[in-house]
Formats: sequence, structure tokens, C-alpha cells
Amino acid sequence: MGEFTLGNLPGTRDLLPEDTALWQSIESAARDVFGRYGFAEIRTPIIEPTELFARGIGADTDIVGKEMYTFRDQSGRSVTLRPEGTASVVRAYIQGAMHREGGVRKLYYHGPMFRHEKKQKGRWRQFYQVGAEAIGSEHPAVDAEIIEMALGLLDALGVKARLCVNSVGCRDCRPRYVELLRAELQKSPGGLCEDCRRRAETNPLRVLDCKVEGCQPLVAALPAITDHLCAGCAGHFAQLRAHLDDAGIAYEVAPRLVRGLDYYVRTAFEVVSGDLGSQNALAGGGRYDGLSEVLGGPAAPAIGFAIGLDRLAMILGESRGDADRRGPELFLAWMGDAAFVKALEIARHLRRRGRRCHVDFGEGRLKGQLRLAGKLGARHVLIIGEDELARGRYSIKRFADSRQWEVTMEELEAYLETT
Repeated sequence: MGEFTLGNLPGTRDLLPEDTALWQSIESAARDVFGRYGFAEIRTPIIEPTELFARGIGADTDIVGKEMYTFRDQSGRSVTLRPEGTASVVRAYIQGAMHREGGVRKLYYHGPMFRHEKKQKGRWRQFYQVGAEAIGSEHPAVDAEIIEMALGLLDALGVKARLCVNSVGCRDCRPRYVELLRAELQKSPGGLCEDCRRRAETNPLRVLDCKVEGCQPLVAALPAITDHLCAGCAGHFAQLRAHLDDAGIAYEVAPRLVRGLDYYVRTAFEVVSGDLGSQNALAGGGRYDGLSEVLGGPAAPAIGFAIGLDRLAMILGESRGDADRRGPELFLAWMGDAAFVKALEIARHLRRRGRRCHVDFGEGRLKGQLRLAGKLGARHVLIIGEDELARGRYSIKRFADSRQWEVTMEELEAYLETT
């Protein structure tokens, strides 16, 4: 088998208990905000047939061409760890015949995604997203609502960000713009990075999304897609902006903004933060009206977005994680075998009434147990020794102000009800 070196694979990491409290608070906020807009949670497999992403995302994209984790299973079928969530959700929408229910189907998801990318600040090869999809309407008001919901989640978490919007056209007007773009890029290929020289032939729109500093002067001089929209796309974009104005949502039109996946049409948007440097996108999304048909389903216009939880957690920071961490309400410190049995009895009784209690199973001294209680973030510690057992009264200490007093079991339960 060879020598084994213990450690994570490059681009992956462990989220330890002191980290997960922050992540849980983000996920809880997402459930709350999304629920207000009528979105229900969907959970799809982490592993999918490779063809789902090759068809849905596009064979010429960097994701499919270079970044997916793809392998053959025992049956010889090509399978892939999901690199994004939308294709899986639309596959489930088709497979579950959700279109038969009528109306707009509103779905959200959260979980890990996988791409073999270059490591950058806030970017991992196993990364986490929370996203939402509204399937069943092409009305620009749906676009405005889902943008409002994405901003609402960030606002609920106290994150300040700005909104950028664009239209990437449709299957009628975008091909003409792409050919114009390709012709412009062929005039000065020497000014492009290696990736953009390849994209100029295979997927010229992706050149607009390049973050390489040397490409920026050329990208800035390229024609804007907003000047080459058909009447239908121009009208849709104007209505979207009107709905955003009506909702009091500030935004800027970013004519170079595109999405990296082939299924996007018309509305494209990003929510960016000033706290992340050049890799500043917190959320991104857009409209994908033809994806269902590409995957063999019925016509189902749709729009969605995804928020990167890794970058969001970076912004919220460790201080928020400490504040949101839920330590035990009561740490039961015991001295002696009889006190240990009593501590287990009290903890069992209180847990059945919904209280978070911790009993340590070591044989540490009282000082060590108190130190552990503080490390765990306990709100109170209940001290049980021979004297306490004999009197039926226990010493309780509140960590917030170091106040200490004695209580019976009845007094303890009454006190915990008030905290």
C-alpha cells in the first residue's frame, strides 16, 4: 500500500465544532428568510451522472473541461461529484414531475460542491453553497424577488454588499454578440492570458469574466452586450430594473458581467463585498429558461442563485461564531462516585425537559472540571459533592457574572425556566 501520510486532501478542510456554530447560524438564517418567500428545501445527491453537467453546464466551460471530479463507478458509468446545485435541482424537478403542480415551484438547497480549482482566498475544492431556484415563470418580477431574497439573507446576517446586474441576452441575440466578441478578440490575441486565448475560440463570453490584471484593458474595451440585445431581452431587462427600483433596491448595471455556465439567459447578477479583495463575489445567479428542455424536460423558465458559504463565513468572522455558539446551559461538576450517579440522574431529568446539560466522564478534580466548563462555553455549573448530596442543596455558579448560590432541584428547574 505504500507509506501513508495523515492529512486532508489539498483544497479540503475540516469544520471543527468551534467552526460549525457559525455555519449553522447562516443555514438557520437562510431557512428563515427563504421560508418567508415560500421556498421549500430540496436535497439532491452529491454524485450525479456526468452527462447531467456536460449537457446542463456546457462542454466548453472550464468547469466541465478542467474542474470536475469525474470517475467510473463499478458498473463503468461515468459519474461526477456535483460542481454546482442548479442542474441537480432541475433534474429533480423534471424527474419528480413538479411541473404538473402548476405555478412557480420555489426550491432551496445547501451543501457541499466540488471543483478542482486553483486555491484562492475563500475558495476550496470542496466548498459549500446555499442556493435557491424559482422554476416556472419568465416574468421579470420573479427575477427581482429572488434578488431581493438573496440580499435579504445577507442583510439578516449583517453583511453589507452591493448588487450588480446585467442581461446576457437570449438564444436569438447572444450568438450574434458572441461572434462580434470573437472577432474583436482575434484582433489582439497577444494581450490575453493563456486561458482567455483558449476561451476566445471556445467560449468568448468567459473572457469578460477574467480576473487576470493584464487582460483588463482589453476586456474593458470590448463591446457591451447591453448594446446588442434584441427587443425582447431589452424589454425584459428594463422591466427588471423597474421592479428593483420599485422595491427600493440599489444596483449598478455591469455590462461586462456574465455567468460562467452556458445555461444562463437574460438576467445575470452578482452580489459583491468590499471585504474580499479581487475575489469579491458573495452570491451570483441568473435566469436559465432553456435548461429544463436541454435535460429532456418540459419548457420551464427559471431563475436562481447561489451564495458561497465559505466566503460568507470569512466575512462574518470568528467573533460571530463565538457569539452564536451554543454551549451547555448547565455543566454538572461532580466529586465522588455517588455524586457522579446523581449528576447523571439530574442531567437525564433536565435533558428530557429540553435543557442542554454536560457531564464529564473523566475523574478530574473540581478545578479541572470548572476549567472545562468554561472552555465549552457553559452558562452555569452545578457542583455536586458529598455535602451537597447529604443536604439536597447544590452550589450553582453563573459564568456571566461569577455569581454563586445554592439551590434545591425544584429551585434549579424554576431558575432555568427564567433564563
